[in-house]
Amino acid sequence: MVIEPPQRRQAERLLRFVDAAPSPWHAAATLGEWLETEGFHRLDEADPWRLEPEGRYYLVRDDSSLVAFSVGQAPLEQAGFRIVGAHTDSPGLRLKPNAPHAADPLMRLGVEVYGSPILATWTDRDLSLAGRVALRCEPPAVCLVDFETPLLRLPNLAIHMNRKVNEEGLRLDKQKELPLLLAALREDLPPSRYFRRLLAERLDCDPEAILSWELNVYDTQKGSFWGPAQEFVASARLDNLASCHAAVSALIATEENDATCVCALFDHEEVGSESFKGAAGALLQDCLVRIGAALGLDVPARHRALAASLLLSADMAHAYHPNFPWGYDEHHKVTVNGGPVIKTNANLRYTGDVFAEALFIGWCEEAGVPWQRYVHRSDLPCGSTIGPLVSARLGLRSLDIGNPLWAMHSVRESAGVLDHAWLTAVLERFFACPRLPVGA
Repeated sequence: MVIEPPQRRQAERLLRFVDAAPSPWHAAATLGEWLETEGFHRLDEADPWRLEPEGRYYLVRDDSSLVAFSVGQAPLEQAGFRIVGAHTDSPGLRLKPNAPHAADPLMRLGVEVYGSPILATWTDRDLSLAGRVALRCEPPAVCLVDFETPLLRLPNLAIHMNRKVNEEGLRLDKQKELPLLLAALREDLPPSRYFRRLLAERLDCDPEAILSWELNVYDTQKGSFWGPAQEFVASARLDNLASCHAAVSALIATEENDATCVCALFDHEEVGSESFKGAAGALLQDCLVRIGAALGLDVPARHRALAASLLLSADMAHAYHPNFPWGYDEHHKVTVNGGPVIKTNANLRYTGDVFAEALFIGWCEEAGVPWQRYVHRSDLPCGSTIGPLVSARLGLRSLDIGNPLWAMHSVRESAGVLDHAWLTAVLERFFACPRLPVGA
């Protein structure tokens, strides 16, 4: 297998982005900085919007959901929207509000499970904290924080006390066995004050100024390449920051577009999307309505624009693992570095139809990109994505796609260098394509 220099560079940029985004709040901030360097102007939802022809804009809702768009050259009601949806959050561990506590002779931090991570993969890792903190002022200021270096650990129990771990697997009680080890207990400083002081030192503020926090636990090991040809990448949070990176890369690269192109990157997908900044909320609908209004469209014209639109819901797909063949439908195996995946499910856990699939296959062929199909085993429950939620809310045709991934929801996942370059190329074709033949 040969990895061309442009494909390698695209994967390097992906790994740098994931390393810079240890939390969904950091992901949105990093993407926003990137977009601004590429000429996108930040909008405020509290302000009136005045959009320039072929202008490029983005907005962030509550620090972790981001919508970026470029105004199309053709009339919106005729060319519609080209939307790529993805999510900024990943499954893992979040600190509780009163996390620090004594466990003689140590201090521990209590955590909640966010989404559905593979908990055993969090043991014996160099863990740290990143997120956002609210500080006392008028109004309260919110700032990002990242400790960057290893701060915490969840040591495994030695096999001498857990003799059946290799036969029965590691099972962790979420309340009793997940608290993270922080430091030796100090008589002069209670755990709550110790942690508040630690956080204040990182923020360079008074401990009493700290009002509240949302802190994400993450693995500090950087992303890396592996394999004889360095054809694979390993990193945290590839689900679904890899799709976010591909979508924004394609949007930035698309300079001539008839349709208005949109990247909608939501928080809270891993916990159901039911929030004011999640895919089940009104964020994308609000943005599309305001874009249409700023471009002079009335309500019927906005409906015509939606009828001419398409959403690609981009989330990672389950790559075939030869050690566990029983987990897959033998007729729908998808391979890493085999190309982007069309994901289908008869019960609409994924969205799609033959027309949308045909369009996507056409864009793959135009871009010279291989493609694959994935269907979950019929005797296993199938996961879902933002596709069904957004499609139903907006009355919008949608197709679920994504790149193959090993160890989905592990603290460290693996994917293909070629797949990331190929997905980016297909999304560029999608954004640049002329008017869709939506009468089918």
